[in-house]
Amino acid sequence: MKQVMEKPYLLLNCEKGGIHGIHVKLAAILEEHFEVIPYDEFLKNKNFYSHKIKIFYLWTYANAPKHSLLQCLPNLKIVLSPGAGLDHLDLPLISSYGVKVANTPLTVSSATADFGMALLLASARSLIEGVKMAALPDIRYITFNWMGADITGATLGIIGMGKIGYKIAQRAKGFEMKILYHNRKRRSKEDENAVGAKYCEKMEDLLQQSDFVMLVVNLTPETTKLIGKHELKLMKPTATLINICRGQVVDQDALVEALQNGVIRAAALDVTYPEPLPRDHPLLKLQNVIVTAHIGARTYSTNKKVVERMLANGLAALAGLPIPDEVTQSQKKSSN
Repeated sequence: MKQVMEKPYLLLNCEKGGIHGIHVKLAAILEEHFEVIPYDEFLKNKNFYSHKIKIFYLWTYANAPKHSLLQCLPNLKIVLSPGAGLDHLDLPLISSYGVKVANTPLTVSSATADFGMALLLASARSLIEGVKMAALPDIRYITFNWMGADITGATLGIIGMGKIGYKIAQRAKGFEMKILYHNRKRRSKEDENAVGAKYCEKMEDLLQQSDFVMLVVNLTPETTKLIGKHELKLMKPTATLINICRGQVVDQDALVEALQNGVIRAAALDVTYPEPLPRDHPLLKLQNVIVTAHIGARTYSTNKKVVERMLANGLAALAGLPIPDEVTQSQKKSSN
């Protein structure tokens, strides 16, 4: 009689299905290779599961591994995290337990860049207001003196020209936009010429010249509140700020003040701090702001690729093979 091998155990930091959990079709991909244990089930049967868990799989940013969890998972090999950001993880703590970390920076870049451009377009052309206007119950005439902002020929300033930032530049080129960028390291001449991008060594120069400013940086101590009152005042009064990285990169109180007083034209935010914002937060009430629920990479195709990539990382870790997307020491240092 053929012996059935027990699948390795994977702890999921959320539920399977439901509005806060991993999509059931995506969970099924994991279940082909692992015994998938939802977080609530683990908490109810911690003594049974603790020594079995070898992979901790973060689908959301909730229940990130802390000391209390790590110390009761003696056989944990790797923490898998979706996307590119690492700011939700205490990397030195995880490393101190001999546990590796992998993320999926390459799989979300296209979808996130698409959404950055979607926010730019929606804000520039007042799309949300236009939808609301068309649905007004008492509307009799469509106004013709209501104007948006041009995109073709406008200047886009990209702060953070990594994988996602560069894909945004590629898309902006198709809209015939002028592209400026600021980055810790200047990209090659070949990269710049391919998208027609001009490097700004000083971020202030980019802010003063741009019609749209797109934030695409990792969250670090250096980038926390990177955009504050001073930086907003440098921007054109007709400019729009777009944030698709992390809410903490912007001083939100300063942003509210700038939007209320006409310091800048508008803002479009896929990220805030906290998420979600309190229901009475001013950013949710201002007419010149679009706020979405951190959905930049939320397409089924992209999320399926994320799961498959995280699966490959997890299986490699268990087999003692090189982990394709293992977080390196340099990444750990830049995240602290």
